[in-house]
Amino acid sequence: MSIQIKICSTQEDVKLIAALADKIWHEHFTPLIGKEQVEYMVEKFQSEQAIGDAVNHQNYRYFMAFDGDRLVGYCGVQPQEKELFLSKLYMDQAYRKRGIAKSLLEQAKIYAKELGKPSIYLTVNKGNNGPIAAYLKMGFTNDESIVTDIGNGFVMDDYIM
Repeated sequence: MSIQIKICSTQEDVKLIAALADKIWHEHFTPLIGKEQVEYMVEKFQSEQAIGDAVNHQNYRYFMAFDGDRLVGYCGVQPQEKELFLSKLYMDQAYRKRGIAKSLLEQAKIYAKELGKPSIYLTVNKGNNGPIAAYLKMGFTNDESIVTDIGNGFVMDDYIM
């Protein structure tokens, strides 16, 4: 397996990310937050339109991990005033626990350094135990607990790390 990391730069890249996001979210998050909230959040945050808007109008950068021509994971980051926000870090189920997420995070760290941002923060669902453990292993600390209203009667019940 030879993983290649590239920056999302075309509409085709955006389509690939949105398709993988839809697959991952329905597989992984439905047991955590339910089908209705997954569908709402995919449309609002992970759809082709939402990702395209994030890249083109909200200063997001997406890093994409490929195994050959297959997209197997991605990471979306957004510069904030003092830090880099790691908004998204998702892996295809078949490619988890292979160090690919760590490679994507390394790209985010390089980008943060280029921007002069001394730290990276993220939010993660409180019930998402596997990723929480991975983030702790990668050096993140659990700093705060938040609940964010995302509309349509849904909230995100997260830790800030």
